[in-house]
Amino acid sequence: MLPDTLHVTDLTKTYGALHALDAVTLSIRTGEVLGLIGPNGAGKTTLFECLAGVLPADRGSVHAGGAALDAKARADRLAYVPDGIAPWPAQTIRWALDFTVGYFGGRASERDAVVRALDLEALLDQPIGTLSKGQRKRTVLAIGLLMPQPVLLADEPFDGLDLRQSREVAAVLRAHAAAGRTLFLSIHQINDAARVCDRFVLIDRGHVTAEGTVDELAVQAAARGLTPAGASLEEIFLALT
Repeated sequence: MLPDTLHVTDLTKTYGALHALDAVTLSIRTGEVLGLIGPNGAGKTTLFECLAGVLPADRGSVHAGGAALDAKARADRLAYVPDGIAPWPAQTIRWALDFTVGYFGGRASERDAVVRALDLEALLDQPIGTLSKGQRKRTVLAIGLLMPQPVLLADEPFDGLDLRQSREVAAVLRAHAAAGRTLFLSIHQINDAARVCDRFVLIDRGHVTAEGTVDELAVQAAARGLTPAGASLEEIFLALT
């Protein structure tokens, strides 16, 4: 079993009577692709924002190696790619990638490989604000992959991609994990999640309802009497969320 890179304990965020996150506890293991799965409004984006320090949590902690991480230490370990953004819309993709490498101390040696893998070579001189949804998604993901932090949080990395592009992006993410990068991905489509993820965290209404590999989740669902033997991946996920 891979060692834990991060351990999240009792992470809680409320808005009045609404518990967006309710004592969320989970582990993120070194070099894995961890999938965050849940229905709309389950708390997936809130969890990422609290982990990344974009949004302050009401309580809870994040530990690494037994030590609690403050906001600065967390920022040194976690890079966050939100969904639906167009950073620096007047600037070109080339400028954005060069800025990521230069200003943030990004992974300069991987720049050209990331550009090729995400099929951005023909778009490098196009302003980000003029890109299609899928092109923008691949650009933002490239920025995330070039960030220096060892753990990357990516919210809906397949949104806006067609089937071929989704398969190609999945291969890119798997390759980065194999090279030692740790990825935590919020994914809406079950098939995309199954293609790329090693383990899953299932969340519903701010609660973590299950965590594990596909086989472990199948056992948990069957043990709770929620699914029959041989249930499909989709049936397992729906039963546990």
